[in-house]
Amino acid sequence: MAMRVREFAKTVDHTLLKPDATEKEIFQLCEEAAEYHFAAVCIPPCYVRRASRELQGVDVKVATVISFPFGADTIPTKTAAVRGAITDGASELDVVMNISEFLSGNFNYVAEELSNINQEVSVVAMNNGLNDIVVKVIIETAYLNEKMKRLATQIVAASGADFVKTSTGFGPGGATPEDVAILREEAPDELAVKASGGIRTLDDALEMLNAGASRLGMSASVAVMKEAEDGGLQE
Repeated sequence: MAMRVREFAKTVDHTLLKPDATEKEIFQLCEEAAEYHFAAVCIPPCYVRRASRELQGVDVKVATVISFPFGADTIPTKTAAVRGAITDGASELDVVMNISEFLSGNFNYVAEELSNINQEVSVVAMNNGLNDIVVKVIIETAYLNEKMKRLATQIVAASGADFVKTSTGFGPGGATPEDVAILREEAPDELAVKASGGIRTLDDALEMLNAGASRLGMSASVAVMKEAEDGGLQE
């Protein structure tokens, strides 16, 4: 894939979701994202308001996670979290689908959950005069066989979400080019693919993009950008 450094940076969600992450580290993450012009920072919900202030006027969006990392919260809990995140300043939401319900075969439940979440996003955005709140649904591909990956992608597409995302990074495995290719093949054109989990080098990142991802969740973003700037990609 022929891509320039600045273009590549805009595929990156600079991510810090470790349970022991500190406020100081979140602020550092924001500084790095502003320096490299990443697409977004992806941070815990409790830091959204502070990160939004830190990144005001900067070309970096604030993303946060909903029901992370297991997706097992009830629908009302998830929709309340969505309202809180948008009110605090998040413009992108990475939502973990209810993996347990999905693996139990309760596909209608998952469809209803994701539809309700996307409806809530639309209502809250409209009430707050906001545009383009992005919803990414994490399906945790490491728990799913190919048939279930395709079914999950279909449900995500029907819900009105913007992205289907491979992984939380806390499951038994992260993104693979093979999984990204399956999701991209199954997803309609309007549903983008985000790869996340285990992307640590520029080669890893380019593999995911070549397989069909258009957004990458990485905690190693700075190291990967240095690779890109040191000759891995064109200026």
